[in-house]
Amino acid sequence: MSASPTPISRRSALRRLSAAAAAFSAPAAFRRHAAAAPSETVLHASFGGSGMAMSDVQSLASNKHFKLVAVADVDLARTRQIQKLFPDVKIYQDWRKLLDKEKDLNSVNVSTPDHMHAPITMSAMRRGLHVYTQKPLTQTIHEARRLTEAARDNKLVTQMGIQIHSHVVHRTVVETIQAGAIGKVREVHSWSGKDWGDRNPRPDRKDPVPPEMNWDGWLGVASTRPFIAGYYHPGEWRKRLDFGTGTFGDMGCHILDPVYASLALTAPKSVRSDGDSPNADSWGLDNRVRYIFPATPHTADELTLHWYNGAHRPPEEIKALLGKHAMTSQGSIYIGSEGVLYSPYIDTPVLLPEDKFKDFKLPEPGGRNHYHQFIDACRGEGETSAPFAYSGPLTEMVLLGCLSTRFPKQTLEWDGPGLKVTNVPEANAFVRKRYRHGWEVEGI
Repeated sequence: MSASPTPISRRSALRRLSAAAAAFSAPAAFRRHAAAAPSETVLHASFGGSGMAMSDVQSLASNKHFKLVAVADVDLARTRQIQKLFPDVKIYQDWRKLLDKEKDLNSVNVSTPDHMHAPITMSAMRRGLHVYTQKPLTQTIHEARRLTEAARDNKLVTQMGIQIHSHVVHRTVVETIQAGAIGKVREVHSWSGKDWGDRNPRPDRKDPVPPEMNWDGWLGVASTRPFIAGYYHPGEWRKRLDFGTGTFGDMGCHILDPVYASLALTAPKSVRSDGDSPNADSWGLDNRVRYIFPATPHTADELTLHWYNGAHRPPEEIKALLGKHAMTSQGSIYIGSEGVLYSPYIDTPVLLPEDKFKDFKLPEPGGRNHYHQFIDACRGEGETSAPFAYSGPLTEMVLLGCLSTRFPKQTLEWDGPGLKVTNVPEANAFVRKRYRHGWEVEGI
């Protein structure tokens, strides 16, 4: 598959994806019902019955070795379509009951609101199940580290839902940067025009819970509160501190994925926010965050990464590097010692200045199917390209940026191995969260 010269929608990109890295086979310490022989169908369950979960299930089901056995969703009204598409599927309202009763599963996808990613994923892994979890992998940095360790220690197949990682465009960017086309990269500017946040206070009201919804189950590990129609469910939870991760967590895992991969980044040394901060209930709208990373073989002595979302964009002197090319609503600009790479989100990268690179031929790595990788790896064939060994640290980095917005205009010094901010102790209260009593999950 070659790169398209025109922008590709995110929905169409989901159908065209890619490639490589995670071990498999059920762990000795866990229940041994997850490993499927190469000739067997992968028996699968979905946590989530609509929206992104439906998209994930349909994409996984395009692999002929996939069989959907069960679905859990706290809102039964959102399971109608999936029941029509998969008439034999078993429906649960409590994800814990699904895990307890379905003994023959091999794999699951976790496509719920962000706050439930970690508890469901860890619970599934503790039953020896291979897991495809949507981005961001978790809602907190601590959760991401625990899932990464559990997947590693128990040799499970894992994949995070960052489909662009397997897309031909991502792979082209990674190969171009790592081939040294623009020399050592010293600075990257990445942005998203989305604005998953809210400056308004939480409405002071209590609405009736829809008849087919288990509100307590939807809250899950989060603290109790009244149901407010249209404020949390569906979709609006992304804006809320206790349930989502705002624009940064939502799109940072996509847009910064090629940056993280191509430059072989590790944990940042520091992070600073100079944009909006959250209010008592919701994430800010317009973020501007700067990271400093230690050097890698593909960077200068240090790498500075700038993130912008909402109304913020790179400054005019950076925009000027694009020449005749318009700045798209989402993308990245890599500034190296020998040139610039402009990477519009899910579109063909451009090397600048064009006169210098007129004879340069971009690599043609082809695209892979992100979903088929997972099912095939569960069967013992090949590996996934965004296992938790990779996507866990990527998620930690993105979530550190989210955390920094709570402490605007303060440079937070970060100890990656120790999972702590060393110079602003109060920031560490947001590295890990306490689960609601009765919803604790072993291993987190």
